[in-house]
Amino acid sequence: MDNGIWATWYDLPEDGRDEYLDWLHGEYLPVVQARPGIAWAAHYEDRVGGADMQKVRDTFPKSEGMEGVGTGTQFLMLAGAAEPWTLLAPGIIEEQNALGGEARRMLDMRQGVRSCLFSVFARIDGPEMDQRPAGTTPGPAIQMGSFRTKTLADEFDVGQWYAQFRLPTMARMPGCIAARVMVSVAGWAKYSVMYEFTSLQARLENFEEPHEALALDEGEWTGRVIRYTMHTPGSPTVGQRIWPPAA
Repeated sequence: MDNGIWATWYDLPEDGRDEYLDWLHGEYLPVVQARPGIAWAAHYEDRVGGADMQKVRDTFPKSEGMEGVGTGTQFLMLAGAAEPWTLLAPGIIEEQNALGGEARRMLDMRQGVRSCLFSVFARIDGPEMDQRPAGTTPGPAIQMGSFRTKTLADEFDVGQWYAQFRLPTMARMPGCIAARVMVSVAGWAKYSVMYEFTSLQARLENFEEPHEALALDEGEWTGRVIRYTMHTPGSPTVGQRIWPPAA
């Protein structure tokens, strides 16, 4: 399984972007994926989502205590490990920070870098799970948010919302491969959620338009949740997988 997730959000300048992506996909990520204990590695480009998604982002309350937290949103690099401690012994971020030479030059192109280590505490399989064997690279399209809540009481409410409403909904949603809810081992966000879809179009038609739009209604449970969740910049990421390339 893959209960440990390393997530890194960042931006890239236009100048040198193609060179960086060639290096990342051709050299660095294959090495990460071959590291003992790593189940998979993946790279996503943020495609923002539809009009309702931006309305939802505009509804989130202003995040607090984010001084020094990276603001990158364009790309999301992920790696999955059997357990979170696999990412810490030895530390995968520490190893990355120690790289020199060409690797350091490439990594230094990234702007607004923000990394988190997460531990999965709940997951469901969707109707399209047969398109991705368990413990392998996430689907061609994902939505991944990261956030904290305003109060301790909100933490109980958001947990109940995932358990009683959102995850059961995803389990029967056409186009959904899987969903997982995570807590942070290290990094600003306390919670993260990743939904996997067969395509961005399937996400838009089956998830964003009928379900994320509920967040705009204060009378809905979903509408209450988004008004006390403080998200990291650009969250949630609506990503298209660019490595490994989708078949």
